[in-house]
Amino acid sequence: MARRNHTTELGCIACDDLSELGAGKEGWLVNNPNLLTALDTHSIALANRSLVLILHWSEGSDPVGNRVKIVPDLSPIEAEYISAIEWLVFDDIKVLALGTSCGYLLIYSLRGDLIHKQIVSPGKILRLRVRDTKRDLTQDASSEEVCVVMSGVIARFDGSDIQNMLQRWFRERHSQFWDERESENSTDTFERLPYQLWNVSKYGSCVDAAITGLMPPPLLELQLLLLLGSQVSVIIVQSLLELML
Repeated sequence: MARRNHTTELGCIACDDLSELGAGKEGWLVNNPNLLTALDTHSIALANRSLVLILHWSEGSDPVGNRVKIVPDLSPIEAEYISAIEWLVFDDIKVLALGTSCGYLLIYSLRGDLIHKQIVSPGKILRLRVRDTKRDLTQDASSEEVCVVMSGVIARFDGSDIQNMLQRWFRERHSQFWDERESENSTDTFERLPYQLWNVSKYGSCVDAAITGLMPPPLLELQLLLLLGSQVSVIIVQSLLELML
């Protein structure tokens, strides 16, 4: 019996801006190690080392009129580049998170506004992982936590802290005083999000990781799944709360 492939068309993203990411060349979407992608329900984000293109689609929509181009302010001295990309979804708020080769976490709105910029740790951010309460791609997801993966350290951001920061930003963005505050939007005015940081370099060079869950009291430990080169290890990492007990 012949093998059947069942696929569903989600939408069309064809536009001239894709040429800046290599579209038109053979294998540009598969064989390009510098191309990063993040897919959401009705959006896709494509990024190379210095540019991000967000494309939205819905039934009958024109992708040309639903695209946003983001050019982050990266350090030319450090030869900084985009190294990770992921969607963050909190109920009705959806933003795009970027990680850079210098260890910065950047968060952008769907319009391309820089909402947040924060150094996590010196070094290249390899992955951004989000653990959601809803697993179905067709549904809106409320993120519980964000995991920032680097070669020697793992950082964990609580989703509620990010969500509260985003809600404050959007309230201010739509307030009548925004025009006066817009000039203050610099790296010096970004609030610092709290996060937990673990040094995992003793286990080897980490290439990927994910937080799999929080163990119930009295252990209060975070369980991390680390991908170390050619082997996968499950590591139990003590939380800050347990260390205080």
